Amino acid sequence: MKRAPLENAESARRIGRRAAILGGVQLLVAGTLVLRMRQMQLADADQYRLLAEENRINIRLLPPSRGLILDRNGLVLADNEQNYRIVLVREDAGDPRAALESLAQLIELGEAEIERAMREIMRHRPFVPVTIADRLSWEELARVAANAPALPGITPEVGLSRNYPYGPEFAHAVGYVGPVSEADLAARENPEPLLLIPRFQIGKVGIERELEESLRGSAGHRRVEVNALGREMRELDRQEGVPGQNVQLTLDRNLQSFAAARLDGESAAAVLMEIDTGNVLALASSPSFDPNLFVRGISVADFNALRENEHRPMSNKTVQGAYPPGSTFKMVTALAAFQAGLVGADERVFCPGHTDVAGHRFHCWKRGGHGRLSLVSALSESCDVYFYELAQRCGIDRINAMSERLGLGQRYDLPLSAVSSGLNPSREWKRQRRGEEWMVGDTVNASIGQGFVLTTPMQLAVMTARLATNRAVLPRLVKAINGNELPVPEQPALDLPAPVLSLIQRGMAECSNDVRGTAYSSRIVEAGMRMAGKTGTSQVFRISAAERAAGIRRQEQLPWNRRNHALFVCFAPESAPRYALSVVVEHGGGGSTVAAPIARDIMLAALNDGWPAIEAYPQPQRNRIEAMLRELRERIGPADADGPQRSRA
Repeated sequence: MKRAPLENAESARRIGRRAAILGGVQLLVAGTLVLRMRQMQLADADQYRLLAEENRINIRLLPPSRGLILDRNGLVLADNEQNYRIVLVREDAGDPRAALESLAQLIELGEAEIERAMREIMRHRPFVPVTIADRLSWEELARVAANAPALPGITPEVGLSRNYPYGPEFAHAVGYVGPVSEADLAARENPEPLLLIPRFQIGKVGIERELEESLRGSAGHRRVEVNALGREMRELDRQEGVPGQNVQLTLDRNLQSFAAARLDGESAAAVLMEIDTGNVLALASSPSFDPNLFVRGISVADFNALRENEHRPMSNKTVQGAYPPGSTFKMVTALAAFQAGLVGADERVFCPGHTDVAGHRFHCWKRGGHGRLSLVSALSESCDVYFYELAQRCGIDRINAMSERLGLGQRYDLPLSAVSSGLNPSREWKRQRRGEEWMVGDTVNASIGQGFVLTTPMQLAVMTARLATNRAVLPRLVKAINGNELPVPEQPALDLPAPVLSLIQRGMAECSNDVRGTAYSSRIVEAGMRMAGKTGTSQVFRISAAERAAGIRRQEQLPWNRRNHALFVCFAPESAPRYALSVVVEHGGGGSTVAAPIARDIMLAALNDGWPAIEAYPQPQRNRIEAMLRELRERIGPADADGPQRSRA
């Protein structure tokens, strides 16, 4: 059937419109392609030409500058020093062994080092730069740079390496860095590429480890053009990394250095706290070690010497060491009994030198006994029998609760390695861990800080601060990150009965200042600096019957590792406490003769702006003390502003 003319015209118009639309689309597509081709051929020609010629563009990671670690006054405790090094990229070197042998003609590189380098090169992917040698001199670096055309795949670089200006003084707190290990990588789900750079260093212990994420920063990168031999021709662009954040600690360099020097020669620990804030001003563990040895690559001989030393120089005794607190625990027992109303303030307990409990005799340290004593005199003279009696009245449950309230048996949230919680024993603990029921003899032992009780020097300092203030003081080690102050932890009231706490503070004051007090010989005579303290001597081993028969009667006749620990805790000034301090000397003997004199010196340093005032010592002791302080000053060296460079941040 023949179509009408109108229909034919409409059909022609539709076909024309469709053809126009289709043509327009085709023109648009063609135009887009032309423009894109023009962009690629003209504007981006250089870039694509380089990419097309056998992937001649390499991307290299740029390690960031590690954040500084500072003391509370801005003095640098861990910084970065310039380090000249040589790196090799296997895919650019062709034959890596031949490249290493050529390099050995320019710098000192023995066969053993070449073999080590080969093992490390083959362990990593071909494009990963491997550090062959570092800490080179400028002359060595210049020789390698001058011969670069004959050393394919080998590049001299200038980087940064960690440095600890004060060496052993801050080793346990600050820690150290070391190369990333397989264990470090395995501990992370998706390790960032930066950690895969051979010999890249991360924190291994202490602040360096615990605040690694803040200190490390973020990697940058650079794009370089290489020729067919893999030799770097030019740098195309560079994006610097983000430096790590600076961490400012609460530690005070002068006080830390003094405490470390005063502990020298002992296996010991000291923790000094600012009571109002909980700021830890000194955290000294002795003996110590030089963290720079680990950064530079510690030798087997040096590492074995540290590991085999019976004084455990690599252990941070301030938070890792757990010791029976001895008589420094007696304040806990007293508070537990008095708060329960089981003993009166004026009540006196008779000490004949021993007490019998469940068929066992428990002795007082003073064999002849102390006679009748009140709480104040029992603390001052450290009578054991008095606290044996209080413990039997109140029981372990109350002692356990009071111990926890005063901060013992807790693992504090500090950026330090292997922080111990000590041991605050209870009935449930003994039942679960030993499968035995709690005995009354266990309570008697616990009352004087023996038996199962274990505390760290950090916990003892916290306990002392709480006794001085009746507040839940918490330790604080980081003051600021990148200049931003961190909040001081709240110190809620402990609500301990004020009259009893006043008696305990008085007992501690008399311990240090009354002629009958066990720490009287270590008193401070300056009125505004007098301290309140408590001595402690914790038994490690008993002298056996066989040893007594052999004539061994005194601690100093025993091998060092079987002698008693010496302890002392204190706060000062006694009338308006500012600082709390704990000192533990492993196998040191008596707390009154060994730990208390050390504690007095450290406390006086804190009270006198970093150095003890000779006028604060009793007159007969001043000549001896002056000679000791002179020796310490020579050992410590310049103070504060005369020391290593302050922060540039």
